[in-house]
Amino acid sequence: MPHNYSEMSFIELLLIAIGLSMDAFSVSICKGLTTKRFSWRMALVCGLWFGFFQALMPTIGYFLGAQFQEMIEAYDHWIAFGLLFLIGANMIREAIWGKEEEGKENGALDFKTMLLLAIATSIDALAVGVSFACIQVKLWSSVVVIGLTTFLFSVLGVKIGNVFGSKYEKSAGIIGGIILILIGLKILLEHLGIISF
Repeated sequence: MPHNYSEMSFIELLLIAIGLSMDAFSVSICKGLTTKRFSWRMALVCGLWFGFFQALMPTIGYFLGAQFQEMIEAYDHWIAFGLLFLIGANMIREAIWGKEEEGKENGALDFKTMLLLAIATSIDALAVGVSFACIQVKLWSSVVVIGLTTFLFSVLGVKIGNVFGSKYEKSAGIIGGIILILIGLKILLEHLGIISF
């Protein structure tokens, strides 16, 4: 049975991309804090690592989810809401009560450190990719927006960390979590027919 769902708007996609990029943004701030002098090399390397993985993870999640799409059509909006709510709530919890990101005191850009940080900050996007398969989002344009947004926020995060310090780190995670929860709630209410856009 074909879906009659409306396409996710660019603004909605951008808000999801911003929400997903907040983990990488926070870690990039930590990277910036480790440098006495701002380095464009560090900023660009962080941006490329985080942006690439933030685009890769939802792609993987999308194809994993697509295999089971017909089985879960009746519940897809609940799944999308649940995933985004749990991801957002976890981001808020970690921002308020979580431990500091590993590698905060280490400004190194070595392969192992950056790989672990890139995976850690993009794992949420894997679940979002599954929800994308459920709500019939255009994959390639979506992951490009997510990747570019994360790249830009990561570069910006290194700069902010270098200039202003750590006071923005916690609020970034909280804001990112709230955005994901609100988008999940919007998806649920729209598909239940309570609201329409």
